Amino acid sequence: MTMGATAALATVLIAFGHVGMGVSGSDQKLEAVSDSLALITARHQLAARATKAESQPTAAPGTPTAAEIAADPSKLPPASAGSNGTSVPHASSLSRDAIFAHRRGGDPSNALLLTGVALAPTDAPEAVKGAINAANMIIGRPYIWGGGHASFYSRGYDCSGSVSFALFGGGLIPRPLTSGELEGWGAPGPGKWITVYANAGHTFAEIAGLRWDTVGDEQGTGPRWHLAATDTSGFVVRHPPGL
Repeated sequence: MTMGATAALATVLIAFGHVGMGVSGSDQKLEAVSDSLALITARHQLAARATKAESQPTAAPGTPTAAEIAADPSKLPPASAGSNGTSVPHASSLSRDAIFAHRRGGDPSNALLLTGVALAPTDAPEAVKGAINAANMIIGRPYIWGGGHASFYSRGYDCSGSVSFALFGGGLIPRPLTSGELEGWGAPGPGKWITVYANAGHTFAEIAGLRWDTVGDEQGTGPRWHLAATDTSGFVVRHPPGL
């Protein structure tokens, strides 16, 4: 367990020590403590997986970094099949920049969509970067109804499971939420960095100018980033306070 997680756990345990089993409102306090412990445990698991991934062999010398590619997409090496089973055309009349790197409206304050993976703006808050990085971990997983609710970690995700995984990555929720729960989550209205749209049948999020959604497209159905916005009529609009 990292020092940050240990310190957070100590804080929770101190809070737990102040919860009186016979005091009015103790059930609510215990629920808050339980949510905090769940968030600490789940985030530690996510960090452990990220550490394991970082321990894998690094790219060969001379391979451009993600930052270099983001600054100059022409440095991107020849593409092959991605982790989600899709491929990028090798012959096209489009420039490499047009094929691989996109920002909604060309706005440099928005996240960059690079061959399906989102790169957060450098000035984005850490919670936003965490949400984007977490979402990138499950790109291309299949759509499975109820996926991502029994556990944050699943072989597939539904719409609310996908949104929950991203929000969890930003430290914004301690457990997966259903679409109905997301209708009452956070604060009303759109946010500057993160906006969640939810109704009884579907939910998706706008994060730093990209849509995080499970709706079908030419690549299939499941969690992935979309450059284009979509119709938001009929959805409750919520955002994390401060974001």
